[in-house]
Amino acid sequence: QVQLMESGGGSVQAGGSLRLSCEASGYTTVHYCMGWFRQAPGKEREAVAALDSDGSTLYEDFVMGRFTISKDDMQNILYLQMNSLEPEDSATYYCVADSHGYCDRGSWYRVDHFDYWGQGTQVSVSA
Repeated sequence: QVQLMESGGGSVQAGGSLRLSCEASGYTTVHYCMGWFRQAPGKEREAVAALDSDGSTLYEDFVMGRFTISKDDMQNILYLQMNSLEPEDSATYYCVADSHGYCDRGSWYRVDHFDYWGQGTQVSVSA
C-alpha cells in the first residue's frame, strides 16, 4: 500500500524559506514521477513541480527560480525547497506520485496524472 506523508509546513513571513518533505512508503521513488501540488482556499488545485525518474525537473512558471524539487532515493523522500516565499504561496501542499514511470510533459500538471496523494501540509506566508 502506497502512503505519502508530508511534513515541513508552517508559517513564515514573506521572503522566508521552508523545506517540505514527503516520505514515501510502499513505493520506490527512484523509478517514478513524483511532484508537488498546492491548493489555496477557494482555488483549484494546481501543480507546482515534478521530478522525473531520470532526474529531470519540471516547474510551473510562478515558482521558477524560487522553488527546487529534489529527492533522496535511498531514504525514499521527496523534497521541495521553497525560497523567497510570497503571500500568494499560502496553500495546502500535497505530495503526489504516479505509477507510470515518467512525467508526461503534456499532462504532468494535471491532477489526474498522479495516482497517489498525501494528506497535505499547510503553508502560510504573511506579508
